Amino acid sequence: RGYHKPIMIAGGLGNVRRAHVEKDEVPVGAHLVVLGGPAMLIGLGGGAASSVGSGVSQAELDFASVQRGNPEIQRRAQEVIDRCWALAADNPIHLIHDVGAGGLSNAIPEAVAHSARGARIDLRAVPNSEPGLSPLEIWCNEAQERYVLVVSERGLGTFEAIARRERCPFAVVGRITADGVLRVADSVFGNVPVDMPIDVLLGKLPKMRRDVATRRPATKALSLEGVDPAEAARRVLAHPAVADKTFLISIGDRTVGGQISRDQMVGPWQVPVADVAVTLADYCGHSGEAMAMGERTPLALLDPAAAARIAVGEAVTNILAADLQGLGDIRLSANWMAACGEPGEDAALYAAVHAIGMELCPALGIAIPVGKDSLSMKTAWRDGGTDKSVVAPVSLIVSAFAPVLDVRGTLTPLLRTDLKDTRLIHVDLGAGRRRLGGSILAQVHGQLGQEAPDLDEPSMLVGFAAALRAARERELVLAYHDISDGGVLACLAEMAFASHCGLDIHLPEGEGGLLPALFAEELGVVLQVDGSALPEVVALFAAHGLGDRVHEIGRPQEAMRLSLRCGSERLDASWGELRRAWSETSCRMRLLRDEPECVREEFAAQLDESDPGLCVRLAFDPQDDIAAPYIARGARPAIAVLREQGVNSQVEMAAVLERAGFEAHDIHMTDLLSGARDLAQFRGLVACGGFSYGDVLGAGEGWAKSILFHARTREMFAAFFAREETFSLGVCNGCQMMAALKELIPGTEYWPRFVRNRVEQFEGRLSLVEVLPTAAVLLDGMAGSVLPVAVAHGEGRAEFASVEQQAALARASQVAIRFVDGHGRPAVNYPANPNGSPLGIAAVTSTDGRVLLTMPHPERSWRVAQNSWHPPAAGEFSGWMRLFRNARRFTA
Repeated sequence: RGYHKPIMIAGGLGNVRRAHVEKDEVPVGAHLVVLGGPAMLIGLGGGAASSVGSGVSQAELDFASVQRGNPEIQRRAQEVIDRCWALAADNPIHLIHDVGAGGLSNAIPEAVAHSARGARIDLRAVPNSEPGLSPLEIWCNEAQERYVLVVSERGLGTFEAIARRERCPFAVVGRITADGVLRVADSVFGNVPVDMPIDVLLGKLPKMRRDVATRRPATKALSLEGVDPAEAARRVLAHPAVADKTFLISIGDRTVGGQISRDQMVGPWQVPVADVAVTLADYCGHSGEAMAMGERTPLALLDPAAAARIAVGEAVTNILAADLQGLGDIRLSANWMAACGEPGEDAALYAAVHAIGMELCPALGIAIPVGKDSLSMKTAWRDGGTDKSVVAPVSLIVSAFAPVLDVRGTLTPLLRTDLKDTRLIHVDLGAGRRRLGGSILAQVHGQLGQEAPDLDEPSMLVGFAAALRAARERELVLAYHDISDGGVLACLAEMAFASHCGLDIHLPEGEGGLLPALFAEELGVVLQVDGSALPEVVALFAAHGLGDRVHEIGRPQEAMRLSLRCGSERLDASWGELRRAWSETSCRMRLLRDEPECVREEFAAQLDESDPGLCVRLAFDPQDDIAAPYIARGARPAIAVLREQGVNSQVEMAAVLERAGFEAHDIHMTDLLSGARDLAQFRGLVACGGFSYGDVLGAGEGWAKSILFHARTREMFAAFFAREETFSLGVCNGCQMMAALKELIPGTEYWPRFVRNRVEQFEGRLSLVEVLPTAAVLLDGMAGSVLPVAVAHGEGRAEFASVEQQAALARASQVAIRFVDGHGRPAVNYPANPNGSPLGIAAVTSTDGRVLLTMPHPERSWRVAQNSWHPPAAGEFSGWMRLFRNARRFTA
């Protein structure tokens, strides 16, 4: 048993306007457009290859089926689509269909069939990077970064202009007809390789009948004789399913868009233990969306139905950490994986699907409108004349989605240690059962066990959701964490890690003693409540049928130890010992991948019990709107929000600039290079961050060279920088680009260039910085402030031509912002200094202060709700709003 083929464990969410939910009726004469990359000799038969076990098909098919992912083209295509729907009633797009399995041979017919139409297609109009492709290869290859669109006759010119502006490849390949026939003409061979009615091509497949039999697994009772609880705790915390996931999380951009409110990182020490992801719906309000996941695939080896129920239960207890109205608002996506055709696996899949689709979810009042499957989870090969195979268990990955009332109400595992008397409550949805089958405890001792945990009473989950909603409305819950892999021990340990505190815990006695009490993975949560509110909370849960499921189990303690008792048995371990076990797995992963010294510095920082973590110390009131008098006059100065292909931070930048009183203009480099727009009309220029040119190494400098080597555009930028009434801001990619333009910018001779991070990886973090005294007009009044800011870059290390240049920059007071550690000292070590810049450099300014370059992202951190940690009493705006208000005051 194992996973030699990858399974789907990811999902995403967004929101769609009602007008865009349904595809339009496709009018006769409309144009069929392929948007995105060209045809290539790849992805042929990919859908077929993914539907059979690895090693059982022909090698030629396996190699031919390899598909191509091109996120740079995907980004440009998305920008085209965004520009189109923003035109509202003038949107030229009637219908969009993604290009997936089968390539255009599937996407075009399905797009045409929507309105029972036909089409005439010119095969040779399809963009093609390999002229030798056969008609079949052009028609069927699965280049994934493509869409088929139906574009209106009158809107085609608008669409073409948008696509050219975004530098996104496209081609008009045909037109819609009324005859219901798909005809694909090939001008090279002078024939028609496809000529048939659409209803024949897309006729319904016959129903499949399966005759299957259930196989009972051969199991053995779990033997825990002689197991030391302390050693078991270390093993469980080090297991990859439980352990610290920083090695996966910190290399991803989790702030892009400026609408992410809750990511994985929790608290001042940024520990990855969040239950739920939460996004904001806009840049003004506090409603949003939540996403959470659930999976417990090892349980399927014992009981596939129980594994499916637990996966749903885990997704639900995770997402309830967000401020939801109720269970009925939750929608699930079920991603199923199984090795169909293997003895017993079809029956196991049926049992799992029936358990949640026909029983559990109807009982919970939760719908499963979407899903995906991969039913060939077997890998076979021959080794030395012996046939071998690996079969994955039936695997269900559940993604849960729901609207959020107020993102500020999201509960986290961060304990309130500043309050005098708080208590921890275990809400046990397993009703005292402590089944260890398939648990991490069993796995780390080389066993499986016999009885899996289960959601035996769905009504208990319904009651819990209702009781939690009521407790929220009375503001009774201080912290929240669900129980899943690793059991109560892992849940409590993660709360202690996130909060830098110890715990004094006394668990209820039960069958089996301490080990089952600590490590059983029955559904449930741990809540922190104020001591004075404990009777009210217990009574509230009892009113919802959970009176015997709620147990007070202990409290936080200042001593950095986790003391856990069950009857006469006890586990007592230091915070540092358990945190070392939990984070060492991540450390070892990173040692295989990253710059080793950085990895060791991070591990040491994670174990530093004296680290005070993130903080906020401001030299001003962030709620004071210094731009208000100028906004009141009604003038809104025009500001250019500049981007290049791949840049992805322009929307959040425009949002904060509009909030600060500007009129933000979306300016693409193609606008300037073509002469369509000129910087002379703007008072401010902001070069945005993101992944220009797909974020290849040196992308920011490549962006700069498109300016420096284009005479008219070079003169335009030089003239803008010379105007004393203007200001400029470069962020992330824009910072790299503007640093490479320093020959055009007065007072920048000591500026560094920005190169690969010292850790040799992309860095996504909430980092602590200090604003230094400089002439920077955008940082006026902010000197001495210490506050967190979003970091998301792969090339942010300031590099100087010489030590003398570095010293000269410091002497000239042009280091505007620097990274600091929790003690407020200039950050030298990783990850407090996430890119390894000397002097902790995070931002630099020109000598006159009109130009500011920053690698961190203030435009993603200006609202308190955007930050994964903030002080409990924080208001609407973080300190970074002052930067943009300063800009508005400067342009008064």
